[in-house]
Amino acid sequence: MITLFAELKSLLKQDPRLTADGELLKNQILELALKLDRDLMRLLLSNERIKTHFFADVDSVLIFDREKFTQFVSNKEFLPDSYTTFKNEIGLTTLDGHYLSKSKEVVLSWPYKDCVLEGGQDREDAKRDEIFWNEILGPDEIDRLLAPKVLTNFKRYDSKGDHKIREFNENDNFIIKGNNLLALHSLKKRFGGKVKLIYIDPPYNIGNDSFGYNDSFNHSSWLTFMKNRLDIARQLLTNDGAILVQIDLHELGYLQSIMDEVFFEQNKVQIIAIKTASPAGFKTVNPGPIDVAEYILFYIKDRKAFKFKRNYVAIDYDENYGLYIQNKDDKPEKWKLVPLRDIVYEQNGIKVGKTAQESNSNAKKVWGEHWKIIRYQVMAKYALENAERVVSIRDPHKPSERLKEAMNKSKENPNRVLVFKKSVEDEGLNEDGKGESYLYNGGALSIYSNKVVLIDGIKTPSMLLTDFWADLSWDGIAKEGGVKLKNGKKPEKLIKRIIEMSANPGDIVLDYHLGSGTTAAVAHKMGCKYIGIEQLDYGQNDSVVRLQNVINGDTTGISKSLNWQGGGSFIYCELKEWNDIFVRQIKKAKDAKELQNIWNDMQAKAFLSYRLDVKRFNANAAEFSKLSVEEQKRFLLEALDKNHLYVNLSEMDDETYGVNEEDKHLNRLFYGI
Repeated sequence: MITLFAELKSLLKQDPRLTADGELLKNQILELALKLDRDLMRLLLSNERIKTHFFADVDSVLIFDREKFTQFVSNKEFLPDSYTTFKNEIGLTTLDGHYLSKSKEVVLSWPYKDCVLEGGQDREDAKRDEIFWNEILGPDEIDRLLAPKVLTNFKRYDSKGDHKIREFNENDNFIIKGNNLLALHSLKKRFGGKVKLIYIDPPYNIGNDSFGYNDSFNHSSWLTFMKNRLDIARQLLTNDGAILVQIDLHELGYLQSIMDEVFFEQNKVQIIAIKTASPAGFKTVNPGPIDVAEYILFYIKDRKAFKFKRNYVAIDYDENYGLYIQNKDDKPEKWKLVPLRDIVYEQNGIKVGKTAQESNSNAKKVWGEHWKIIRYQVMAKYALENAERVVSIRDPHKPSERLKEAMNKSKENPNRVLVFKKSVEDEGLNEDGKGESYLYNGGALSIYSNKVVLIDGIKTPSMLLTDFWADLSWDGIAKEGGVKLKNGKKPEKLIKRIIEMSANPGDIVLDYHLGSGTTAAVAHKMGCKYIGIEQLDYGQNDSVVRLQNVINGDTTGISKSLNWQGGGSFIYCELKEWNDIFVRQIKKAKDAKELQNIWNDMQAKAFLSYRLDVKRFNANAAEFSKLSVEEQKRFLLEALDKNHLYVNLSEMDDETYGVNEEDKHLNRLFYGI
């Protein structure tokens, strides 16, 4: 009789979404099953044996046993490849899948940095090849993993270069190299409840951004990866703190669900859409709507404690502000309003006619063919310089009965301004600070100065910031900060706006997916303290290089608007490696011979997983040699005990780890022990 495994395989191959080159895609099957995909459900129900095994009949209603199905498909006997077969043979097994909301699993990741990230890269479109190996660890395997780690290689960078340090102070900034999950847990003792703002731009899990993932990094493990870090990030935030996470549409829905769980749905402020590209060039050949937006999920830790700030965005001059108060110093009842156009014409030697048509004809004679454009520019400049005297007339929204009566009265006196005492029920009226508003010819006067604010130190017409940001340009950011890396890089103006919304000078800003260092660079220029965590080394495009440029007076990005002159300092340190040393060696290995030498060294020095039977592994060395180099690397990575990637603080005095006295002193100061 055909086995249930074989029967299910045969059935699933009928769905073209589940195969590639004639082989079933296990991760695709699992993802569709977890989503209760209708077509997959219909397919499973079409086979009586499969239906009986994976569906339960409850009062004549069939209920799909999702957990039973995913465990069955994840079974080591289902779709074993040569790599899986070898792992099963020597005893290194994987965990069954669980629902994320009930799971305490942790996802670690190790990026493989190819040469495309070296400082010599000068083509922004050069192929990127960063591969992540990911491993899911169960609760029984993380007893030591998340304990505070020993920090090493401390350096303070300032305008004179890098120096050794002997102490810390409350104003120090930190850049930490190492696995960000473990670094976040190490920060908890010193910075728990002290971080005002967290901004992250995590890997988007789409395969064509800064990060590429192997097949095992599917939606569920990506979300576990994110949730692990969000859980500890929340513990670092102040009660009035905020977290903003940037993502694209592919993981937006999944991520929102996790953030609702971690930060609670009532603490969601909004989802901000950002225009990041224009529908031009090669993108226009693609069918369907063109992707030009990304999204920022804005959450706060405690809505009662968070203080919302008004933020403004620059806009162009609105020609509806076309009236000018000639006698602004008189009482409002005596104001005389004339067209701003006529004032501008007179100021520029253009004769004002008896009609607007005659005046415009005279302007065309003076300013030529493009007189309308010139008039707009001149009026915009004049209105900004005389904003207290420039007004528009508009209808208030939701007027009270009292306001309606006053508006009707002002219609009866079209050449006179009526002073109206505004109350809380009268919406849509500007105030002058005394609760007074002005009605004219049946409408409310809106004074242009109420729309003018200082943006980057310049008086600018503005409107309140909304949840759609289309005014920030991604053009020209490739060289911001003196680093050329573009993919995944964000404009400094974007980070500046986020900090202005959520933090003040002196507050701590954290970015644990630091990349090329935009968040830290902007925080430094704006007078905020910051902590940046990054696992990759970007060579000459690294955050450390960028921050040295900032200290030395970087003139790019937001520097001009802040009159940035340089200065300040930051401290660099690393998580002290142990098994992670072998992780780096494995990633860099070029062939099987080199990997064999690493394995010999691992047997002598590394902490190996308790799931690995070393004797059986060595007995099956011939089979191991048949695996591809990438498969051999992946196996050796999984053979390492992840509890010992870095040296735990509790074992700092163990001579095995060789922590020097200087590092011991600095760790005691950092952790306050």
